[in-house]
Amino acid sequence: MRMNQRTLPTAAFCASLLIVAAGCHKKSAPAPPPPPPPAPTTGTAPAPPPPKPQAARINSFTVEPETIQRGQPATLSWSVANATDISIDQGLGAVAANGTRQVFPANTTTYSLTARSAGGMDMRSVTVNVTVPAPPPPPPPPAPVISGAEMLSRDAQDAYFDYDKSDVRDDARQALTRDADLLKQIFAADPNFSVVIEGHCDERGSAEYNLGLGDRRATSAKDFLVSLGLPESKIRVISYGKERPVCTEESEDCYQRNRRAHLAPAQ
Repeated sequence: MRMNQRTLPTAAFCASLLIVAAGCHKKSAPAPPPPPPPAPTTGTAPAPPPPKPQAARINSFTVEPETIQRGQPATLSWSVANATDISIDQGLGAVAANGTRQVFPANTTTYSLTARSAGGMDMRSVTVNVTVPAPPPPPPPPAPVISGAEMLSRDAQDAYFDYDKSDVRDDARQALTRDADLLKQIFAADPNFSVVIEGHCDERGSAEYNLGLGDRRATSAKDFLVSLGLPESKIRVISYGKERPVCTEESEDCYQRNRRAHLAPAQ
């Protein structure tokens, strides 16, 4: 069928419109994502970090007294804060945060207190000065042992007599009484000891007469000692008459000194 010439332009125009319309339906690029929403605001500051642990602290560490003599006690005293581990050296070991302890150091000693915690440590030291007392003076040396003969020679007293007499007068009694006490001590210390009583005279008279007079004087002294409790078997007598004077002057004082009974160790 023949087309109408008028219809051709119209058909071409419509075809053009279809092409344009097809181009209008081409797919477009996706839109960019929206920005994130702002963080919500509550009006409060962020939470602070946890606090740092406190360091251990020694408030005090003392000793009283600071100086002692060996064998005496000293007292340690202490106070600690914020510590989880507390100890004292020198063998005392772990201790409480507050306390006291007696110590008996033999020599000068330093004690150290250590306190620890997660935040740090603290340490203090005290010293106990120990003095050593002077040793006691040595005991006095023992008294020298004195023999019975030495005691008799040193302490015995002579008994004196009147002229041409053998009676024991009062002053001779006193002297012989002291001699009796001395002999009892000597006999107790030495049971084998024995004594001899010597009878003496002054130079007047014959030698024979004075030997007899000296014997009577020694016997009178012996009898008096035996009457005071001394054993007769430990006492013997001898007479020297006028042979052994202690004084040779011709005077009454000298004569009196020679008229005597004298005690001596038996040989």
